[in-house]
Amino acid sequence: MTNLFNYIDRKSKVHDLTGATKFVCLLLWSFAAMYTYDTRFLLALTVLSLILFPLSKIRVKDVSFMLGFTAVFMILNNVLVYLFSPQHGTEIYGTCTYLFGLTGRYAPTKEQLFYHLNYFLKYLASIPVVILFVSTTNPSEFAASLNKLGVKYSIAYSVALALRYIPDVQKEYDEISKAQQARGIEMSKKATLINRIKSAAAILIPLILTSMDRVEIVSNAMELRGFGKNKKRTWYMGRPFKASDVCAMVFCVLLVVIAALLNIINKSRFYNPFV
Repeated sequence: MTNLFNYIDRKSKVHDLTGATKFVCLLLWSFAAMYTYDTRFLLALTVLSLILFPLSKIRVKDVSFMLGFTAVFMILNNVLVYLFSPQHGTEIYGTCTYLFGLTGRYAPTKEQLFYHLNYFLKYLASIPVVILFVSTTNPSEFAASLNKLGVKYSIAYSVALALRYIPDVQKEYDEISKAQQARGIEMSKKATLINRIKSAAAILIPLILTSMDRVEIVSNAMELRGFGKNKKRTWYMGRPFKASDVCAMVFCVLLVVIAALLNIINKSRFYNPFV
């Protein structure tokens, strides 16, 4: 079964960070990556995000589905940007250098390709960090950390339930799919793509019904235990902040500061090597 947004329990320095620390770092890292189009900075963030994989002991095959899905999304997004705005890069950088002796609206230019490179790097710099956050953060510990940061515990617990529910739905889908195949419904690669889509759609109804039953069971269990009665609660998975948590957050704050300084130095969000 393919892992999709699932917590992977490993012993690593990234796993040792509290959920709140990883969440704050994720927000700061993403903001730094989105705040500037400086190619040098985005390349550095991309390299750092890839280094985090061996540090977290998360293997590429553990998250291969999400990485593949992200790659398809990035390529499709870049193609659509080029189709609808093929001269956007020349407008940003103020010059127009045609390639291969071609001219016209859809003729490739250095400026447009450079813009697409930066656009691509933004995803490479931020998406791996998002995947690592989900893969290395225990939902219960994350909820406890959010509550420690001042988030209302009912909201924090809702986030934890949502993160826990995704792998449960995935497991339920896999079980229903195997049951359907045991009844003779072909869902493997031997069937055509259209037939596989139709078969997958047929799974949605039993999946929705079982999901509704699961929601009712969880809500009844929480109600019977008096969830929400008190203003505060204790957390079994709560952990105190350590020096490594502070260092990680300070480092991500520095990334935001560097991004802001680069915008000032470049006099815009874009690093322009064409002038």
